[in-house]
Amino acid sequence: MDTKQIEQSWVSRGFSFAVWTDPPGRVWENYVHDTDELLMLVEGEIELQMQGRILRPKPVEEILIPARTVHTVRNAGKTANRWFYGYKK
Repeated sequence: MDTKQIEQSWVSRGFSFAVWTDPPGRVWENYVHDTDELLMLVEGEIELQMQGRILRPKPVEEILIPARTVHTVRNAGKTANRWFYGYKK
């Protein structure tokens, strides 16, 4: 995985790019943003709940969270996870 290449791809599509790390058990519950969000797991495990579905993306699988979609993200693993995220500018 080439972090710089992923960042350039996101920026070229109008998204910001940042890296986040969460400890085991961390939950971001019922978040809503006014803009589209991209999320990509880099390492660890993550569970994403939105639109009545539970997703467990694999590393480097890109997920689009549409604007105004209620979503919950949790570290579903026993170790810290790291993921990329970005918002449509």
